[in-house]
Amino acid sequence: MKVEVVSYRPQWPALFQTEAEQLRNLLDDCLLAVHHIGSTSVSGLAAKPIIDILLEVSSLERLDLQNGLLEVMGYEAMGECGISRRRYFRKGGDERTHQIHAFLQGDPHVVRHLAFRDYLRAHPAICREYAALKETVAAQCENRIERYCEGKNDFVKEHEAKALSWLASRR
Repeated sequence: MKVEVVSYRPQWPALFQTEAEQLRNLLDDCLLAVHHIGSTSVSGLAAKPIIDILLEVSSLERLDLQNGLLEVMGYEAMGECGISRRRYFRKGGDERTHQIHAFLQGDPHVVRHLAFRDYLRAHPAICREYAALKETVAAQCENRIERYCEGKNDFVKEHEAKALSWLASRR
């Protein structure tokens, strides 16, 4: 898979909305919320051009029973895929266009993802720093996604912690 970071594209929110509506119409009432997360959800942030979707569900087991419906939409069910209590789905194979991260409502991973997104939206200087880092790491990772992830891991962990503190201070 090619690791490519591109400038922000204004169509990303609309691509998310279209997919979110299809998911709401497709899945049963175990689906409680659909969120746009990841870099494509932050206006102005350079990103891999893959729409990240976070689903909050009432039951992972009930969601598992609907894998066939998601396959009709073009998603491949990947199970937990390295993160406990998650269901991961990808769409587009090596030319991935969307990916879904599903968790039980209120799972700490939900809070973490939404806090990081909102923190980047609220802190433009951090957002610019993150964009520059991602572009540098993408240029140096030789299209190896694990190297790309490693290259930004320290930044993400540091700012995720700050985002969670920031979120707590706003409540």
